Amino acid sequence: MIEVKNLNKTFGDRQVLFDVSATFRPGITNMIIGGSGTGKSVLLKNIVGLVVPDSGQVLFNGRDFHHADKEEKKQIRREIGMLFQSAALFDSLSVEQNVRFPLDMLSQMPDDEKADRVNFCLQRVGLENANQKRPSELSGGMKKRVGIARAIALQTNYLFCDEPNSGLDPLTSIMIDNLIQEITQEYNITTVVVSHDMNSVMEIGENIIFMYKGAKLWEGDNETIFTSDVKELNEFIFSNKLMRRFQPNNGRH
Repeated sequence: MIEVKNLNKTFGDRQVLFDVSATFRPGITNMIIGGSGTGKSVLLKNIVGLVVPDSGQVLFNGRDFHHADKEEKKQIRREIGMLFQSAALFDSLSVEQNVRFPLDMLSQMPDDEKADRVNFCLQRVGLENANQKRPSELSGGMKKRVGIARAIALQTNYLFCDEPNSGLDPLTSIMIDNLIQEITQEYNITTVVVSHDMNSVMEIGENIIFMYKGAKLWEGDNETIFTSDVKELNEFIFSNKLMRRFQPNNGRH
């Protein structure tokens, strides 16, 4: 479980997070949604430690990350997997080497165990025969799957996904959504997905917080999101024409 308590963040004279609190539970798909410039990516960076908040706390199973000593921070980082928007694979490395990278950097695992772990993770994302391929040989969806395999290589307790469906076609997006949700449930991971894709929200959004101008305006799930009386959330939802198929009048609610 991850608890965010009263986070505030300012860059120069501009405040970008305003007293944000939220709880992200294990075994379900937690989502941070909102339009561009609403603070969702800054919130994610504060949670994973890429940015230090001006005030507030980020607790990983009760451990205060930003106030922890060096060794405890290192241990928490070992438990974190990250799927970046662009997949962020190393072009000069094979698929196998990309997935193995965090094992080489952060574990003392013997080489044969590393090889077994890499093969297990690739098999779990449906890429068991792709070990020696290069990123340039992969489709966008395959790159994201390699990114997920790398993110869970260290037996991740916490998985962060930044716009995982960016640049993907609708069918591949559904596949990536389902894979993230399956892995989250299977390994009881605390997963946090940052997205502006309402189709993903409706497919896998089991716990959702809506960010607007640096503040959390709403929290709920994909069953209650249409009953919100938050004007800004409703505008965000229905500004996307693709969302018309999800409206209650069309039989999906």
